Amino acid sequence: MRDAELLLRRTRRPLVIGMGGGGDVVGALATAEATRLYDGAEPVLGGLTWERRPFDPVPGPRSVGEITGAEELAPGILLAGPETRLRDREVVFAESRMAEFLGRSTLLIDVNDGPARVAEGLAEAIHELKCDLVVLVDVGGDVIAVGDEPGLRSPLCDALMLAAGGRLSTGGQPVLLGIFGVGCDAELTPDEVLARLATVAGAGGMCGARGLTGPVADRMEAAMELVSTEASAQAVRAFRGASGLTTIRGGTRTLELSPLAALTFYLDVDITINAVGRLAQAVAETTSLEEANDALNALGVSTELDYERDAAGAPSAGA
Repeated sequence: MRDAELLLRRTRRPLVIGMGGGGDVVGALATAEATRLYDGAEPVLGGLTWERRPFDPVPGPRSVGEITGAEELAPGILLAGPETRLRDREVVFAESRMAEFLGRSTLLIDVNDGPARVAEGLAEAIHELKCDLVVLVDVGGDVIAVGDEPGLRSPLCDALMLAAGGRLSTGGQPVLLGIFGVGCDAELTPDEVLARLATVAGAGGMCGARGLTGPVADRMEAAMELVSTEASAQAVRAFRGASGLTTIRGGTRTLELSPLAALTFYLDVDITINAVGRLAQAVAETTSLEEANDALNALGVSTELDYERDAAGAPSAGA
C-alpha cells in the first residue's frame, strides 16, 4: 500500500489527470493546486479527448488526427494550449480552457487504442515532462463501480484509464487513484461509493485523504468561470456549506451533498483493481474503444458511448 501523504508531499512534478473526460479536469485541479500551494510542486494537469454532449455532438473520444493546435508529445498524448480544438468544427476541450486559465499547457489523452497504448504513451510523456507521480482523479466515484449500480452511466473512460494506471504501476511508476466529490456526478450514491471504498480499504488499498481548503476552493471557482463542469462544482458547493438533495443535468439527475464531497480519497491502483475493478479488468487487454465497449456490454453494463450513440441516432460499430 502506498502512503498518499508522503507521495504528495515529496512530489516535485505530479501529473494529475481527470480520468473521466470533460469537466473531471476541474476535479483534478483540487489535487494539483494542493500540491502547488502546500507542497511546492509544479503540477501538470491533464484529461481526455472526450467532450460530452452537448459540447461535442459526435459520439466518443476524438483521435489525435482530429485535433489541431496541439503538440504530440508521445503517441496518443498531446500538449494542449488555449488554441487546441477540433479541426473540422468549433469544439474546444475542457483542457484547452484549463490551459488558458493556468497560463501553461495541459495534457490531452486519446483512449481510442486501449489501455496498453495509453500506458505506453503516458510513460513516454512522463519521461519527457519529468513527472515523478501520476494521480488519476475521478469525480463522483463511478471508477470503483462494479457494474450493477442503477445510476451508473459513464464507466468506459474510467475503466480504460484505471486499467492503464494499473499497467503504469506494474511498470514501476508511482500512481495514485483519487476519488473526489463522492456522489457528485449523480451516478453512484454516496452510500454506494463509501461501500466500495470500504472494500478497497479492507483489502489494504486506502492510501489517505485530503480535503479542500479555502485557497484551493477559490482557485477551482475561478477555473470554473472558464471550464464548464457540474459535478466538480457540487463538491465546491459542499465545501461552502451546501447539503442535502440537489439536481444537475438540467434537473434530470439528483444527488446528495454533504461535507464528505469536499474530500479526495487516495487509493492504491493495483489493490483497487483487484478488489473492485471488475470493469477495469474486463477492458484491460482490449486494443480499441469498440472492443472495450463490447467487453462492458457483455457484462450487462451500458456506457457513455452507448448513450451518446443513442442520443445522436448513430448505429453501433457492430450494427
